[in-house]
Amino acid sequence: MYQPEAYFAALAFMLGSMLCWGSWANTMKLTPGWPFQLFYWDYVVGILVATFLWGITLGSGGNSGLSFFADLAHTDRLHLLYALTGGAVFNVANLLLVAAIEIAGLAVAFPVGIGLALVVGVVLNYVLEPRGNVVLLFVGVCLVVLAIVFDALAYRRREVVYKRASGRGIQLSILCGVLMGLFYPLVAHATQEPRGLGPYAVAFVFAIGVLVCSIPVNWALMRYPLTTTGPVGMRDYVAARGRWHLWAVLGGAIWASGAVLNFVASHAALVGPAVSYAIGQGATMVSAIWGVFVWREFAEAPAASRRLLPLMFLFFVTGLFAIAIAPVVKR
Repeated sequence: MYQPEAYFAALAFMLGSMLCWGSWANTMKLTPGWPFQLFYWDYVVGILVATFLWGITLGSGGNSGLSFFADLAHTDRLHLLYALTGGAVFNVANLLLVAAIEIAGLAVAFPVGIGLALVVGVVLNYVLEPRGNVVLLFVGVCLVVLAIVFDALAYRRREVVYKRASGRGIQLSILCGVLMGLFYPLVAHATQEPRGLGPYAVAFVFAIGVLVCSIPVNWALMRYPLTTTGPVGMRDYVAARGRWHLWAVLGGAIWASGAVLNFVASHAALVGPAVSYAIGQGATMVSAIWGVFVWREFAEAPAASRRLLPLMFLFFVTGLFAIAIAPVVKR
């Protein structure tokens, strides 16, 4: 398999991961009015197909470790179970995040959910594999969290009429954050030697976990939505426009590509899961960049909202820089 060991090559993978994780949701904007539960079926297909394609290309080339299929054959049931469970946990967290956005709005769901996931994930990953300058790493995490807070305040002030978030929306955001922070340590466990999976193989098994979990969970959410929208059925899925299915598959492929790049970077000797996960979760700010500069979400926002945007980007860039140099600065 191909494994970049030079730090700047691994950093390029992490930044690519952040870009993919922060960009896949653009495909949802290209399917307006299509319930997320229906979008999600094709999204999961995109994840599975993309991780397989990465496995038979980069995962089967290069001179590091085992090739993709040899890696799958080499592992044991315990490591497979870790990867499958990681996919299932991520899947539930992702669905809860979308439901929380529907109920409480971005101003509550993203800072509570993704902010909590960032903190939980980095702390657990660092405990599991302590690599990098701990001071720089956690200072960077704090700065990224502050950026997320400013992002939330900007969204809140953008609204003309403030609506109080329901207790259910906050509860879903908290549960999403905890689960989203837990999936990556499970993936890290799945890659531990001597029988652990390589990054390409673990991404594919992870995708299978997402698919298996999606069948009962997403089906239940179609019939009993957590949001105020009504139930939907497979007839609604079949009746959707053809290009909407293609956009959803592409969205899953983009997210999966980010996951593969992130898992590969975390496998590099200098990086480790904590740094790779932290930079990847900067995707929240990437999505904000799309919203501000491409979708023009703040074009008609009040001045009080727009004034927070430079602070958001400043804290994000500074925090990202601190996290990025943590692996190469001596403790």
